[in-house]
Parts: sequence; structure tokens; C-alpha cells
Amino acid sequence: MGSILKVSNLKKTLRYLKKNGIRQAYYAARERVLSERNDRYDYVCPDEAALCRQRETAGSLGIRFSILVPLYETKESYLREMIESVLSQTYGNFELILADASKSDNVEQVVKTYTDRRIMYKRLKQNTGISANTNQALMYATGDYAGLLDHDDVLTPDALYEMAAEIARQDKENIQLQMLYSDEDKFDDGEGNYFEVNRKPEFNLDLITSNNYICHFLVMKRQLMQELGFRSVCDGAQDYDLVLRAVNVMMGKDKNRTTKEQLPIAHVPKVLYHWRCHQGSTAENPASKQYAYDAGKRAVEDFLRGREWKGKVRHMRHLGFYRVEYQPDLLSNRPDTAVVGGKLIDRKNKITGGIYETNGETLCPLYLGLHKEFSGYMHRASLMQEAQVVDVRCMKISPKAAEILEEMLGLPYLSNSKNGHFDWQGSLKETTDYLELSRNFCDRIRQKGWRIVWDPEMVEKIN
Repeated sequence: MGSILKVSNLKKTLRYLKKNGIRQAYYAARERVLSERNDRYDYVCPDEAALCRQRETAGSLGIRFSILVPLYETKESYLREMIESVLSQTYGNFELILADASKSDNVEQVVKTYTDRRIMYKRLKQNTGISANTNQALMYATGDYAGLLDHDDVLTPDALYEMAAEIARQDKENIQLQMLYSDEDKFDDGEGNYFEVNRKPEFNLDLITSNNYICHFLVMKRQLMQELGFRSVCDGAQDYDLVLRAVNVMMGKDKNRTTKEQLPIAHVPKVLYHWRCHQGSTAENPASKQYAYDAGKRAVEDFLRGREWKGKVRHMRHLGFYRVEYQPDLLSNRPDTAVVGGKLIDRKNKITGGIYETNGETLCPLYLGLHKEFSGYMHRASLMQEAQVVDVRCMKISPKAAEILEEMLGLPYLSNSKNGHFDWQGSLKETTDYLELSRNFCDRIRQKGWRIVWDPEMVEKIN
């Protein structure tokens, strides 16, 4: 998108330099330049034939949505684009609830030009903040599911159809989804370019406590959203707070549960939301809403308290990203977690492994070749996250996991006194296939229903 040397990049670099120092600013700027050189993304809307098929089959799905939009002195062009993106949906079973806290009547005059009965306009008596304003919109919701849309953003024409189709598909499997989210991208207010597509993973507990990667487009069971509501103490990160509290509810009251849950949360792997970038938006200028990131930190802290997990939350180098420092460590806090793995780096400080995804018989290393100081796509290489497979050459394990490893190896489990990691050099023969052992061991762990967490700040150098 545009020139590598554009003004917004320079501003980001200067803000980052002030916050994190010269060394980290250098690596961040270098990584940003490299990533923008490789950014070849452009949004492609489904063709008209596909949209027609969606309109033809939409009536069979029978799911009603309430789309909540708090308004405040919204620019007319943004307001019209937002409204028309909803009215243009191929899935028409919705209500659009507009809660207007503006001082002027400009927004109201624009909304009056629309006669569609699915639009519900509510003029609020006063502006009491984003959470309170959204709560007032939520009071009027009658749909099966409620979705959140910012007043200056837009939905893709297939957004509600894809959500309804996923809800119906899971319902056939006797799963009543409580929360859904999609991929998203950003679009430039001035140039009309689409960029920075956010391709998201399936629900990942440790990733969501590191960053609100779910973000947009978020849809939640209406009754659950109304029960939870939005909290003014987390204004600016009210959606993040809502998601974390919903996850806490779905995980249940048993704080000592020793296995992970299959939560009724679905990821729809399609871009269904365009996040507008303009000078005042968080998308363009993250530092414009520092209070929002402090609110996000409070939301994570409250989630930890709700699970009775002891830890401190700190801001990371990039705004809106957090790290939980467990006391005394993660394994002693989390009875459902049996393994914590780290990253392997070579002599050139490049990542050679540590976290893997399974693709049939193949193990695919994530973040391979990335410099250890780089944060990677959407900064995920710097964040704690649940993993399918971690590497035995850099891991810590619980006593119950140690029993499994000892059984597999026919050797006693050893811990490296220097870093507390599994002592693979002392416990394994040189001929051992480390990746195969890692896969088999982690398969056994997941079969037991235990979580595996990857911690990028846990590092092992491999010659």
C-alpha cells in the first residue's frame, strides 16, 4: 500500500523509537519495510453468481441477526457506506440498530433518508461512552445473534450469509455456537486500497489473552451478549473485554479442570469486514487511543482473576499486545496445561523451529527463518499461543506429562538445571528423530485433553 516511506510509517517508527529505544525501533522498521514489500493483498468480492446463489438459499437458514452500531457525529459519507453495506447483504434477515449519541442532528437527518424497516434508529439523551451507548442499542436487540459494527467501517456483502451458514452447519452437528468471528482487512479512506489482511487462526486461548486477534467481524449469541453487556471501565477495549468474559463463561466454573474444553466458538476463514483507516482511527494511528490499550490490559487481568490464575499482565513492544507473566510459572497455574515449548534459533539468530502445525504426515514449522527480533505476521511470532506441536529440544513439562515422556523414551525425565528445559542432550541419543518424537509426544498430550502452550521468550540455541 503506497510508498514504503509514506508519512504514516515514519510516524509509527518515531512513536516506536520513543517507546522502545533505538535497537527495537531498528528491527521494527526493518521488518515493516520487508513486510510491505511482500504485501500483495487485494480484496476480491464474491462474483455476482455466488452472491445470487446466497440470496436464493438465504431464506432456508432462518437465523436472525441484530447488528449494533453506536453512532457519534459520524461523517455522512462514512455513515452511508456503513448503512448501505448492511442493506446490501445477501442475507436479509437482520435488524440494524443505530444508537446515536451525537450532539447535533446531522446523523439523524441522514438516517431519515432511509426507509428500510429493518433500520431501528434510537436517539440517545446523552453520550455516556462507547460501552453505555452500545448497551442501549443492545437493549433493543431481538435477533438470535448480535453482531458488532463500528460506525465508520463496512461489511462485505456476504458477511451475514457466511455467519448464518456456519451457524446452521454446526447446528447439524448438535453444536450451538455462542460466538463467531471472521477474517478482516483494512481499507484506506483516501485511496480506496485494501491492505493488511488479518487471516486468523481457530480459537486459541493463549493468543486471545495476548491480543484481541478476534476483533472484527464478531457475532455472539444475543442472550449471552445481553447477559454480559459492555463495561464502561473497559471503554476502548470493550469488545475485547466482552470476548474474554464470554470465554470465561464458556470455560465454566470449574477452575481446577485438568483438561481443555471444546468451546462453542467458530472462525469463518473469509474476509467479511473492512476496517476503515483515517487519521483519527486506531487502525491508522494506534497511539491515538492509548487509553484503549490500558483498558485491554485491565480486561486480561480480570480474565485471569476470573479463572483464578495468578499472573501479571504487561504491555509488549507493540500497542495492543500483552504478555501474561504467570507466578511462579504457567504450568503451576494451569491444571489443563501440560507442556510449554519455546523457540529454537541458529547462530544467525534465525528461528529454525519450536512450534509446528501438522499437515497430514508433515510437520510445518511456524515462523521459520524469521529473525528472533522480528515479531512476524500480525506480531504472532512474539506472542504466547496454544500449539499443536512444540519441540522436545526446548520445552518444560508437568509431572503428568513427564510420565508419558519417560514411557516413550524408556529413560528417566531430566531437567536442565541451567534453564529448566527438558535436557534433550542428556536424555536422548544423537540418532533420535527429534521432530518425530515431538509429534508423537504432543499427540499423546492432546489425546489426554491437555493444552500445549508455545512461549516465544523461551529460547534454545541449536548449533
